[in-house]
This record gives sequence, structure tokens and C-alpha cells, in this order.
Amino acid sequence: MWKDFKEFAFKGNVLDLAVAVVIGAAFGKIVSSLVENIITPLVGLLLNGVKFTSLSFKYKETEILYGNFLQSVFDFLVIAFSIFIFIRLLSKFKRKADVVEATKEAPPVDSKEVLLEEIRDLLKKQNNLS
Repeated sequence: MWKDFKEFAFKGNVLDLAVAVVIGAAFGKIVSSLVENIITPLVGLLLNGVKFTSLSFKYKETEILYGNFLQSVFDFLVIAFSIFIFIRLLSKFKRKADVVEATKEAPPVDSKEVLLEEIRDLLKKQNNLS
């Protein structure tokens, strides 16, 4: 793991890293919009119109806005889940591409060749036994 980190940190392509940061920021905005504009209102509907951000507790003159904290936790969970799904899809596509590439590299095996190899191996065994 340390070796991989050193290779990444010292031999990594800075341009690739910059592109990843920009795409990550854009993806974060999309997911934040999804959470704020679609998922949170739907959850609010399920909870009889309760908005997380309006939840608060007043003690004497201090108002504790625990709804903002709950909203932040909810945002984090949805964003983390979205990134997990996105990375999982990318890995699945990469695995499929690797399988396709591996099948292109391996020449098709003819069943006659396999049989001939088996016969050759059997003859070698017989010669060694004699």
C-alpha cells in the first residue's frame, strides 16, 4: 500500500488529478442539488411536511438548531452512498472491459488441438512407464 501511495504521489499525472478534482466538484454539486431539491422534500413529505432545517430547541435565550445538523448528516449519507454507487458502477464497467480485452488476447482454443495435446501427454506417460 505504501509503495502504491508513493507511486501515486510522486509519479502521478498532475493533469489527471486536476481533471478528477474538477469532475468531483461538479459531481458534488449535482448530488447536493439532488439532496436539497428532491430527496429532502420527499422525506419531508413522508414526515408530514417536517423540514430538517426548521427543527430547533430553545433553552432560555439560546436556540439550538439541531435540524441543521441532521440535514448535514443526511446530506453526507446520501452523498457518500451516491459516490459508492458511482464507483461501484465504474468498477463493474472496468471489469467487463478487462474481460473483453482478455478474451481478445487469448486465441480461441480448437477442440482438436486440445484432444491432440491430451493424446501427446498420454503417449509421453506411456513412454516413461516403459
